[in-house]
Amino acid sequence: MSNTPHELHEEFPEFAEKIHALKVSDNHFVKLADEYHELNRTVHRAETNVEPVEELAEVDLRKRRAALKDEIYAYLKEQA
Repeated sequence: MSNTPHELHEEFPEFAEKIHALKVSDNHFVKLADEYHELNRTVHRAETNVEPVEELAEVDLRKRRAALKDEIYAYLKEQA
């Protein structure tokens, strides 16, 4: 299986322990992380043409992933 780039622990290595702790203790964070994981996988499949999409749709997916990543980062900073 190939490595999917942009996983949360790779994007925020300084929060690796916090991410793990929140995944087992915070339902809101679990929802955010699961949504990011699914969206990131969708983007990766589109980028690698496993499941090709229109260029504008791919751009939209990337924008949604970036916005969700920003939300997760803000949440991690807030919880620190």
